[in-house]
Amino acid sequence: MSDLVDLGPAGERLVAVAAHVTDDQLGGPTPCEGRTVGQLVAHLVGLTLAFRAAADKDFGPLTDTNPDDSGWPDPEPGWRDALATQVPAMTRAWRNPAAWDGMTRAGGVDLPGQVGGLVALDEIVLHGWDLARATGQPYDCDDATAEACMAFVGGFEESGTPGLFAPAVGVTDDASPFERVLARSGRDPQWSKEGR
Repeated sequence: MSDLVDLGPAGERLVAVAAHVTDDQLGGPTPCEGRTVGQLVAHLVGLTLAFRAAADKDFGPLTDTNPDDSGWPDPEPGWRDALATQVPAMTRAWRNPAAWDGMTRAGGVDLPGQVGGLVALDEIVLHGWDLARATGQPYDCDDATAEACMAFVGGFEESGTPGLFAPAVGVTDDASPFERVLARSGRDPQWSKEGR
């Protein structure tokens, strides 16, 4: 792949958001319908391990198990430290051009490396925003990252894809590139825990 997408900036944003999540926020709602903040961070811990293994093409149990198979459990103690270590390790793994070549596996699904990298980016960006929004933190996404995410989410039906995306949400003409990604993924860019 000639133009590698750098997952680093999105990873740094996710780690910064996670570091400021307090224990009393873990039971709160998120933009992921029916999921708590705690369940979201547990999902992130699992997927960052799985997508690092996918980048390394280490086809063991981590790439065979879907992080959602456990039903979105509550987080284990030490989840902040786990994310602080695992997210940078995952983003570094996707800086290797070999990660984007050939085939890989994530969540028990075989897919091209190029798709795997975009899925990994999409997961940490959208769930980074979910986590920030659920805990009252700001979240910025640069246009290059937003465009890479749109290349992935734009390939799905606007009517929604069960298990991945809810139906797309309308946005105004002046919506930012990232707001358009959020809306296309079925998220309301104006979501707040108070107004849900």
